[in-house]
Amino acid sequence: MDKQEILEKKIKEWGASLVGFSNLEEIVPENLSDIPYGISIVIKLSDRIVDEITDKPTHTYYHHYRAVNNLIDLITLRTVLLLEEWGYKALAVPASQSIADLGEYRGLFPHKTAATRAGLGWIGKNGLLVTEEYGPRVRLGTVLTNMPLRTGTPITQSRCGSCRICVDACPAMALYGTLWKEGIPREEIVDAKACSEYMKNFKHIGRGHVCGICMEVCPYGKRKKSVDR
Repeated sequence: MDKQEILEKKIKEWGASLVGFSNLEEIVPENLSDIPYGISIVIKLSDRIVDEITDKPTHTYYHHYRAVNNLIDLITLRTVLLLEEWGYKALAVPASQSIADLGEYRGLFPHKTAATRAGLGWIGKNGLLVTEEYGPRVRLGTVLTNMPLRTGTPITQSRCGSCRICVDACPAMALYGTLWKEGIPREEIVDAKACSEYMKNFKHIGRGHVCGICMEVCPYGKRKKSVDR
C-alpha cells in the first residue's frame, strides 16, 4: 500500500464518505501555486434529518449542518498534519468559509471545483455538488498539497438534463435553471445573495444559511435512498 492509498484509507477511517484527488495547477491562484493538488473530502448528510426539511430548515438540520462542518474541519486538519509529517506542504480550506476580500460568499478555494476535477460529481441547477452516490446530500472539505497524486477523471458536464425540480422549489427564486458545464460562472446558476437574504427569515433557527430545500427535493438524493431501502 503506497502513501496515497494509506492517506485515502485514513481519511475514510476518520469519517469521510468519499475521497477524491485532483490536479488544480492550472486554476489555483498564484499564492497557492506551490500546493497544486487537491484532496476532496465528502461527508454524507443524514437522510432522516434532510427528509424533515419541507418549506423551511429545521433546528435539527441546522445543528447537523454545523456538526458535519466541524467533522470535516477535523478531518482536513488531521490530513494536513499527516502530509506535513510525510514532508509535504498542505493547507486545509475550511468547510464553510466566506472571505470578503475574495468576493461575496467565496472561500479560499472552491470545494466544488476541486470535487468536480476529482470526478466526484457535477454542479446541479441548485448550485450544489451532485454525486452519483448521495445526490447533493453532502458537505465538502478540501486540502491543497504539493504531494503528487494520482487524480480522478474530471467531470465537466452536468447530468441534470431537463430536470427543474430544485429550481421550482426554491422559495428565494435564486436558481436560474442553468445547466452547468466546467468554467461557467456561479452567478449564471445561482443568485447567492438572494439565497442568503432569504435565509435571514430563519435567524431564530440558526445563523440562517442552511435552507436545504433544493437539496432535499433533488431526485438523485431520493433515488439513492430508495435503492438503499
